[in-house]
Amino acid sequence: MHNPEEIKVTHRSVKEKEQLINRLKRIEGQVRGIQNMIENDRYCVDILTQISAINAAMNKVGLHLLEKHTQHCVADAIKEGDEEAAIQELMDVFKRFSK
Repeated sequence: MHNPEEIKVTHRSVKEKEQLINRLKRIEGQVRGIQNMIENDRYCVDILTQISAINAAMNKVGLHLLEKHTQHCVADAIKEGDEEAAIQELMDVFKRFSK
């Protein structure tokens, strides 16, 4: 597919970038909130609930990126005849994402 040392890029629309960045900023705020909760000796279950929310939000971002990668990058590589490498890369991503 590509040289592994080559830096790969994906072009995203301005709207998609804004949506992803806004989601990540909200997650960043949630993480800071957990830090404050720990500093203020908040109840463990409340902290764990927030951690669960962060994990769900990160999974949502990851699934969005995985969907776009499949629809565009993988589909383009298959059209270009590089299906084996594209599918292997996709499977590697699934393995990392599902841990």
